[in-house]
Amino acid sequence: MSLIKEITFQEAFAVRHPVLRKGKPIESCFFKGDDEVSTTHFGIYENDKLVGVASLFNQNHDYFSEQTQIQLRGMAVLESHQKMGLGEKLLSHCESFLKKEKKALLWFNARSSAVPFYEKQDYQKSGDSFEILDIGTHFVMYKKIQL
Repeated sequence: MSLIKEITFQEAFAVRHPVLRKGKPIESCFFKGDDEVSTTHFGIYENDKLVGVASLFNQNHDYFSEQTQIQLRGMAVLESHQKMGLGEKLLSHCESFLKKEKKALLWFNARSSAVPFYEKQDYQKSGDSFEILDIGTHFVMYKKIQL
């Protein structure tokens, strides 16, 4: 059975590194704002092992007019635990958290390979694709959380 709880940004590196920054220095796992008190990090555990992470940042994007916007970053599930519904559980947990916090818009930069996963969760693309150096093609995606 899976358990989702708040974690530190340093704990998130254990999943961010092999999934999102493979072959890069561990320091590349730190995102600007990771250490802000307003940033929340979640981890999903299977049998007491951290297998997935997601972080929520208070960060606005010019595409959207909402006063309060939250950016999802570092969403990742270990390859050995992918395709088991854990990403969906983690994302749903983030949405529930934002609903309680009265935060209405969740947005993020999704890798092109992850777009179908997010579309199944009712997220929409906004704008054209763009490149992030050394990482690849991305799309801005978003969802308005029903409060």
